[in-house]
Amino acid sequence: MEPMRPDLVSQTLFRLADDVEFAAVRIGMLGSGEVAGMVAEFLRQVKPPNVVLDPVLRSSSGAALIDGGIGLIRSELLPLSVVATPNVAEAAALADMGIAMTSDSDSWKSSLPLLRDLAAKLHELGCRAVVITGGHSREANDYLNVLDDSGMNEHVFPGTHLDSRSTHGTGCAFATALACELAHGLSLPEAVGRSKDYVRRAIAAAYSVGKGVGPMNHLFRLEGREQ
Repeated sequence: MEPMRPDLVSQTLFRLADDVEFAAVRIGMLGSGEVAGMVAEFLRQVKPPNVVLDPVLRSSSGAALIDGGIGLIRSELLPLSVVATPNVAEAAALADMGIAMTSDSDSWKSSLPLLRDLAAKLHELGCRAVVITGGHSREANDYLNVLDDSGMNEHVFPGTHLDSRSTHGTGCAFATALACELAHGLSLPEAVGRSKDYVRRAIAAAYSVGKGVGPMNHLFRLEGREQ
């Protein structure tokens, strides 16, 4: 993997901003700290609405997907985003917290204190809202924590695991759906709930492809295969 040149990323973003009006932005895999810095500078200058940060740090196989950019994501992109959507491991890396991680066998009740600690730390770093996704947890619940004038407000979105190998890109799909729902004017809790449901339906409607982890079916509505 070779990250895109930072100057090319910058030129592309500013050309887009000159041509179209942004309703939402979803930030995914950046590849390098230099690119992360360019994206942060773009956000500061253009100030687009509904910025969703999906901090893609590692692939599902464990390979690092950003070169020296975690600090920039932590210090620059978190404060510029409306909401971040890390899984537990990504949230812990961003929070730089040396704490015991949950395992697949941990109950939701035993995991909740950790999620609250992670959310509190991310708020301290400037993150206004965070959805810690739970696809790898035993109960597959997503945890939303929003910081406002009244303090931290949490919402839990219950989930269940589907017996499917078509789960490639679920985090990316969730963050993109969330940006789209926010662009349509939904509140953050409503947008999270609808995005979670979209991903579940796309997994349920997927075709089995190949021997490994396959893609979801993003066209399930067009095909009349809603389940």
